[in-house]
Amino acid sequence: MARDLASAQRFYGPVLGWEFRRTRFGDGFSIAFRDGAPVAGIGALAESLALPVAWTPYFAVDDADDTAARVRERGATMAVGPLSFGTGRAGLAADPDGAVFGFWQGEVIPDWTVGRGTAPAWLELRTRDAFAAAIFYGEVLDWAGERPGCCMVSYEHDHVVLRHGRNTVARINGGAVDTDPDPQVRPRWHVHFQVPDLEAAVADAIRLGGRTASPVRTSPTGRWVAVGDPDGALFTLVSPASS
Repeated sequence: MARDLASAQRFYGPVLGWEFRRTRFGDGFSIAFRDGAPVAGIGALAESLALPVAWTPYFAVDDADDTAARVRERGATMAVGPLSFGTGRAGLAADPDGAVFGFWQGEVIPDWTVGRGTAPAWLELRTRDAFAAAIFYGEVLDWAGERPGCCMVSYEHDHVVLRHGRNTVARINGGAVDTDPDPQVRPRWHVHFQVPDLEAAVADAIRLGGRTASPVRTSPTGRWVAVGDPDGALFTLVSPASS
């Protein structure tokens, strides 16, 4: 959700190597593509819906009204909708610990799958209790259900991993404190975007008015850093580990 679509495109295009295409949703929404594959959506809706500028994961559901009812039944909050939007219906919610997420009933762009190709590297929920969060999202979004195509959920060490087929879709980590003013610590979903050169992407982000929001971190498989765009939306840049 951005305040100004053109400004957001001028920032994210160079930083993440994206090209943008208009959609049937109108002039206020565009799809970002990288190497011809859809990666993310940007909508200039933050001001009209009185929402903060932020990256938010949207999960596909069969019935938006049923999902909204499950959200409320489990002590969470419906912030927006469900509303008719283009070819489907969408809702925006906050889980019991305050992490914001969306859901979408309707047409889904083919091959728009997290964890594969040029899609986001993964989604990460940082929350207080990973196990409790996994139960909430499992019940609301029908994770680990019996119908075909459902995701598989496993508890590994101190975090929960969500997989769709062979692709890791999301990870839920515990330990965030909901009263901490730092958005890196409060329960929230983080979107991780892949880039080939971490330093070059960070340099472009700073040149275009963004900022780093964490030190660069390293693991055996990659390197990553949290970044804020000019309007304050946080996301994470990820690159492969140096050979």
